[in-house]
Amino acid sequence: MMIGSRTLAVMAALAIASGSLPLAAQAPDAAGSRAVQRLPANAVAVPFMVGERLDYEVRFGSLKVGNGSMEVREIAEVRGRAAWHTVFTISGGMPLYRVNDLYESWFDVTTLNSLRYHQDVDEGSYERTRRYEIFPERGMFRENESPEEPTVANPLDDGSFLYFVRTVPLDVGKSYEFPRYFKAAGNPVRIRVLRKETITVPGGTYKTVVLQPTFQTKGIFSKNGRAEVWITDDERRLMVQMKSKLSFGSLNLYLRRSSGTK
Repeated sequence: MMIGSRTLAVMAALAIASGSLPLAAQAPDAAGSRAVQRLPANAVAVPFMVGERLDYEVRFGSLKVGNGSMEVREIAEVRGRAAWHTVFTISGGMPLYRVNDLYESWFDVTTLNSLRYHQDVDEGSYERTRRYEIFPERGMFRENESPEEPTVANPLDDGSFLYFVRTVPLDVGKSYEFPRYFKAAGNPVRIRVLRKETITVPGGTYKTVVLQPTFQTKGIFSKNGRAEVWITDDERRLMVQMKSKLSFGSLNLYLRRSSGTK
């Protein structure tokens, strides 16, 4: 949806403690988590699964400028908890300005609370690496090696928020408010459900529900923004299109392929 960086705003719109879980594990990855082979029995029901991947075409007005993807890579063990591990990528750009960004989220399978969030941003001459460790049980988070800071109850990062929204009821004409963004200044996140619409994108024709998300920050989904997101009007809730109107033009994303969906 928006917040951690300029590009995740684009991607997003593109778009329990259980230390005794009896899960078979593999070797730790570079983030210190361990891949596990199955969901625990107390996992909350969700409309996604390991292997789901959505590929997007990114356009600035009518000009194709890049590609993006959203992927549910695995179930991982983070500090003794089973967590969904999701990966967002975006690449492309225009002459003299290239983008190659990677965002990863790990969120608890029983609460959807964020446990870990990574940003690797490479945009033109700008580069940034951020590593967040989030501790819902203590109400704290840490950025890189900085001192811990307070977080909110049931925190969500940029990536996990996208998946969380797919699990809640969305009735046309209603607005929903979620004070769950892990950095308190970004709250509350509001979702207006505008209408239903059938659309055609490179990946096919879909019946959709149109949403307008708003965060209390700057960017595409700011309070004064006019971005809209189309998600499938079925149990999968796949994001198939995003359109935004910016001061310097329109930035749009279109689903071109999906695989591994329920």
